Amino acid sequence: MSLASYLLGIAAALATLLVVFEMMRRRRLRERHAIWWLIAGTLALIVGVFPATLAWAAAVVGVAVPTNLVFFVSVAILFLVCIQSSSELTRLEAQTRLLAERSALLELRVRELEARDGERRS
Repeated sequence: MSLASYLLGIAAALATLLVVFEMMRRRRLRERHAIWWLIAGTLALIVGVFPATLAWAAAVVGVAVPTNLVFFVSVAILFLVCIQSSSELTRLEAQTRLLAERSALLELRVRELEARDGERRS
């Protein structure tokens, strides 16, 4: 690979890490959601700075082409992000349903109290 490719990889990894940290700082991304992006950015930075690491990791895992290892790890991280997001969505849907039920019960109680109050005044 050319020097420009390595520099582009390092710049992309640094940009990813900076964006994630900035989003966390502005409270637009929580730490538990940012963890997989931080792992991905850190791995990309390590591979960008030390390209031989990718070839070594591919040999250790038994992958013939190091680029295939990059794609596999990327897909695995995205899969984990999807599972985490689905889990969070399921939890939020349950909370939303519970809040809607509580709100409906409170609204019913308010109507009943208003009806009783109206009967007393008449």
